[in-house]
Amino acid sequence: MPENIRNITIIAHVDHGKTTLIDNLMKQSGTFRENEHIEERVMDSGELEKERGITILAKPTSINWKNSRINIIDTPGHRDFAAEVERVLHMADGALLLIDSSEGVMPQTKFVLSKALKQGLRPIVVINKMDKSDQRADEVLNETFDLFVSLDADDKQLDFKVLYASGRAGWASNEINGPRENLKPLLDSIIDNVKPTSLNKSKPFALLSTLLYADSFLGRSLIGKIAQGSAKANQQIKAINLEGKKVDEGRLTKIFRYEGTKKVPIEIGEAGDIVIIAGLEKANVADTICDLEIDQPISATPIDPPTMSITITVNSSPLAGTEGKKLTSTQIRNRLITESQNNVGITFQENSSKDSFIISGRGELMLEILLTQMRREGFELTVSPPIVLIKNDEKRGKLEPIEEITIDLDEEFSSKIIDSMNRRKGKLIDLKDTGKNKKRLIFHAPTRGLMGYTSRFLTLTKGTGVINRIFHSYGEYTGDMEGRRNGALVSMETGKAVAFAIYNLQARGEMFVAHNDPVYEGMIVGISSKAGDLEINVLKGKKLTNMRTQNTDENIVLTPVRKMSIAEQLSLLNTDEALEITPKSCRLRKLVLDSNERKKISRAKAKAS
Repeated sequence: MPENIRNITIIAHVDHGKTTLIDNLMKQSGTFRENEHIEERVMDSGELEKERGITILAKPTSINWKNSRINIIDTPGHRDFAAEVERVLHMADGALLLIDSSEGVMPQTKFVLSKALKQGLRPIVVINKMDKSDQRADEVLNETFDLFVSLDADDKQLDFKVLYASGRAGWASNEINGPRENLKPLLDSIIDNVKPTSLNKSKPFALLSTLLYADSFLGRSLIGKIAQGSAKANQQIKAINLEGKKVDEGRLTKIFRYEGTKKVPIEIGEAGDIVIIAGLEKANVADTICDLEIDQPISATPIDPPTMSITITVNSSPLAGTEGKKLTSTQIRNRLITESQNNVGITFQENSSKDSFIISGRGELMLEILLTQMRREGFELTVSPPIVLIKNDEKRGKLEPIEEITIDLDEEFSSKIIDSMNRRKGKLIDLKDTGKNKKRLIFHAPTRGLMGYTSRFLTLTKGTGVINRIFHSYGEYTGDMEGRRNGALVSMETGKAVAFAIYNLQARGEMFVAHNDPVYEGMIVGISSKAGDLEINVLKGKKLTNMRTQNTDENIVLTPVRKMSIAEQLSLLNTDEALEITPKSCRLRKLVLDSNERKKISRAKAKAS
């Protein structure tokens, strides 16, 4: 019955244990059979989610407890996937706010909680990972209350229920030192504190499409909470957009709901339940799926705009087609259009000749995930350096995205980090002591200065620091930003790199290629230790003679090549460079491969200036 349905979402910062907690909630509520094999982090479905240990796509699941069905939506914790979080909040009647007992309130917690409070949700606070040796639950609770106050929570929201838990160990308690037996106190708190929204079952059917689900058998499927009325299999329905215009019409072929992680077909879905429906081919996320007589769309929270863009074209290097199967601009275009339809955090544009595509997203990770997925699907691409999206305001002038950066580190590294952030035009907002010779620094800095900063940060803190970034607002343009100081080492020949040549060129800078790696003219094979590009020959082998000396046959030892992520490689690029991505390799290159052509362009620019 609808009055026995509770729809909740879990709000948590990345790696605060929400997916693990859901695993144990499902086990203890009897969702799985006793002899059923269950993978760890069962809600992380994609390859990249399991590899990186992060949630990328929001996914609903369902558990039964005390004659009630609790629909739980597992949401991403990373800032770049916040568009997913904003949408699922429309489906929720309540929320669990999960906070690490040691790390406390973190940026993503603040961002998503503010959205939930604005929608009138009353979160249940769960202080998780209580089995940590450095837990500080009392301080974290005070921080949480201060956060609620700073986000303008009303009196009812400030009177939140608090539980202490260990998702991994599978227990929750109402007191810090209370019994640590199971998760029943948490399940009971959800039933007692989350009351379903009163919805009218007699009105015509309407549902706000919140998530898109692609099924090879059913086709395009949409997930959402039924806002009013009942959905019946085979009834005629239509889709209207936020302006009230009809975008699709058809027959509701199938209705499913979640039981555990499985989709179970049902004949009727009623107001308050989260369902999957199939039958419409053009309807998209944020559209209202409804009865034919309805003309007013269900309102949806506007999604924050993208802050960064890249340009994607076909792979035009001499090695194109040797490693991938999907090479044409048509294949790339279709894949990017599909992504923009499925992921509302991404926007798609193309030029008039349809051979160059601009993809905009919320941050480096979102764009990197897309490029990694395409790479695994067999695509070959050429990607431009990321560009931060600038706004022009009539009153305030030129505006750029500003991020809030929260840094936890050992005290000995704080001066180095403050200096490095100052170079990137960051402003120190807060500095506090978190105990045990550790500091928390909070900065506001332009997105432009932070591209690829994570690897630099880890170097400066010797891998011990933790950095978190979140979009704060559009602020005044901070002026020109210093780009990469060092020039590129550019190959002047095409062929395979030779160890002897690389060994003799190592003194020039950091090399990106190893022995026998394929290279081509115009490919960037390293970063120079000085300013200005330098053309080098990594194909030059050792001259063979019939003379033997003590030194001629000594072993050549090459410095190992640093492995970089796609985001790090993109951050290295200057405006005249690009990144070639294939299923097997990522290569930095010049946009114009021919050396003479590059010189002509350089002379023309010098004359123009």
